[in-house]
Amino acid sequence: MAQRQMTIAEQAPSTRLQRLAVEAFRALRKNPNMAFGFVVLTFMLFTAVFAPFLGTSDPTFLVPLDRLIPPGSDHFFGTDHLGRDVYSRVIYGSRVSLQVGAGVALSVIALGLLFGLLSGYNRFLDKIIMRVADGLMSIPAFLLAIALMALLGPSLRNVIVALTIASVPETTRLVRALVLSLREQEYVTAARSIGCGPVRIVARHVLPNTVAPVLVLGSFITAAAIISEAGLSFLGAGIPADTPSWGNIMGQGRQYNQIAIWILFFPGLFLSLTVLGANLIGDGLRDTLDPRLRRLA
Repeated sequence: MAQRQMTIAEQAPSTRLQRLAVEAFRALRKNPNMAFGFVVLTFMLFTAVFAPFLGTSDPTFLVPLDRLIPPGSDHFFGTDHLGRDVYSRVIYGSRVSLQVGAGVALSVIALGLLFGLLSGYNRFLDKIIMRVADGLMSIPAFLLAIALMALLGPSLRNVIVALTIASVPETTRLVRALVLSLREQEYVTAARSIGCGPVRIVARHVLPNTVAPVLVLGSFITAAAIISEAGLSFLGAGIPADTPSWGNIMGQGRQYNQIAIWILFFPGLFLSLTVLGANLIGDGLRDTLDPRLRRLA
């Protein structure tokens, strides 16, 4: 009997994973836009991981004699003003953009959940956290990121830190609003009446009900972080100039847009597709996770 119970317990996680996989497949089949976004992000992730095996060369290698060569068989996306292969730089640049998008999204979600839960469930902390959030939100997020980068210096880590600080207040306010609504629900009142402490109530009843909207917001944060990183790098305030990123490529090639438009076109195309894919996944998650929209469908 005990052996049978252990077998059932071992099979339970795999059963849950299979159920989640089936539900995810159904959601993608019902929402073609979400499926397209998933395919786009999967392709970008594939190019980032396998960049050295996709016919690329050293993205920082200079060949002055090959400067501003149009796209062709030798250079798929042409070369820039220093003779560097634009194809290789764009492919390797996907690594930077995806690292920034994922790093900022994970950091913002973690900090936003922490501060939002504390603010929504503790009135004393609410006053402190919300005043700090109001102060940060009084400055446009992109300008705040530029100011932070001026203080921290150009690097991948500092870009993630700056964009995280600029984006946390919005997520904190969203989670706080959810917590203020959830804490008045009947099941929370019932849990409180039987002696459950605040930590248990938050962990068992409040936090799980904030996951869905935060996941949806996370996809949009990813897209916004990728665009913001490209903007910072385009202005020379983001990723160091010797590291290939889509913003750097466009920033360094903008003065040649009249004679070598491919330097701007290809990184801009990859940037647009990546942001589009993240936004489509966010829209699909919202339609899938919102019960009201599911009923309408």
